[in-house]
Amino acid sequence: MRFTFAHNNINVFELERSLAFYNMALGLEEVRRIAPQDGSFVLVFLGDGVTGHKLELTWMRDRKEPYNLGDNEIHIGFRVDDFDAAHKRHKEMGVICHENPAMGIYFIEDPDGYWLEILPPGRG
Repeated sequence: MRFTFAHNNINVFELERSLAFYNMALGLEEVRRIAPQDGSFVLVFLGDGVTGHKLELTWMRDRKEPYNLGDNEIHIGFRVDDFDAAHKRHKEMGVICHENPAMGIYFIEDPDGYWLEILPPGRG
């Protein structure tokens, strides 16, 4: 028996804002959307165009307040081929929330407060 990664899910408060962020910050594109006729929720799967792994964004119509992420100890890591250019873009966007030069990594924060780790090539 062998398991393989399919997707990770995060809940988002403002879907369009999150879609714009993930496209601008990480180049992720929508590859699939699921929305029931009653409009109670929307699932949007984002892909990087290279791997089969997807990031699923879940939006719930009846959600009235942002999500409480607690201690926010969970993150998703992204490897980038041009670390310096990525750092420059994220700095210009004002989304870098933590840097660890000793480890050669940094984190950006999405509109809902989730942290995303940015790794240079060959790290993981």
